[in-house]
Amino acid sequence: MNEDKQNNNEHTSNETNQRPMRRVKKKRIRKLPIIILILVIILAIIIGYSVHGYNSGIDYAQDHGKTLKQQKFNGAVKNDGKITIMVLGADKEQGGISRTDSIMIAQYDYIHKKMKMMSVMRDIYADIPGNGQHKINSAYSIGGPELLRQTLKKNLGIDPEYYAILDFTGFEKMIDELEPNGVPIDVEKDMSENIGVSLKKGHHRLNGKELLGYARFRHDPEGDFGRVRRQQQVMQSLKKELVSLDTLPKLPRVAGILRGYLNTNMPDSALMQTGLNFGIRGDKNIDSITLPIKGTYQDIQTPADGSSLEIDKAKNKEEVKKFLNE
Repeated sequence: MNEDKQNNNEHTSNETNQRPMRRVKKKRIRKLPIIILILVIILAIIIGYSVHGYNSGIDYAQDHGKTLKQQKFNGAVKNDGKITIMVLGADKEQGGISRTDSIMIAQYDYIHKKMKMMSVMRDIYADIPGNGQHKINSAYSIGGPELLRQTLKKNLGIDPEYYAILDFTGFEKMIDELEPNGVPIDVEKDMSENIGVSLKKGHHRLNGKELLGYARFRHDPEGDFGRVRRQQQVMQSLKKELVSLDTLPKLPRVAGILRGYLNTNMPDSALMQTGLNFGIRGDKNIDSITLPIKGTYQDIQTPADGSSLEIDKAKNKEEVKKFLNE
């Protein structure tokens, strides 16, 4: 009798303990749809803001720029977990001919979240397919990005999948939108010759036009080597600005302006995927090298192109392969 009574008490006690737990679970279940709804609304606001900013940036570029016609480019997409892009900075067309002032190769590794950058000296004396020997940047003036791709592959073993050409006006507009107060740069010396601005030695915040002038300066004993080094310095400074929390709300519009001035064969989906992947998950340290590498070139004088760089192609191809695959 006492055992039956004890069992009934234990049963009643268990039921009493289980009821609050069930109520808690029911409350949690009721709250769950509300939490999901709030998250969906927040996500929708973020997406809407981003799309609006991106489209407004494109509209701005179209209002102030020009219609960009995609150019011929036969780079083969490798689907190896990496994307390789030939990035060019181009002068305005003069007499129907546009010159490239800077040649860079950017590679992003989606698997290891790593960005790499190669700067190619424009004074490299190269074999240009079907056009003899000239400075490597002449390939772009002669046959556009496709002939430059062929030239890079033949002389340096670089075969980019995509091209991206940013004219200098677009660069200036993008910088001014990103940092209205200027990008911080340690200017290494007084500069003014043939860059359209006058810069003084010291730490300054440079606007778009000034930053472009700093990156393009080459009228010193270093010549093109100094310019490439300064271009890499500018890229590192911009990287810091782009990953800053202060500039995060500006990025959709900045991306729209950049896209509006960017002539590329990259699909918008690939641009967005690469940008978001690097910005959110990627290693923010960018590995970089300059071609030709040290000890593999000599200065020469050429009949048609003047002062140029004769390079050891085999050694540079070896370094390129090692850099891109390590």
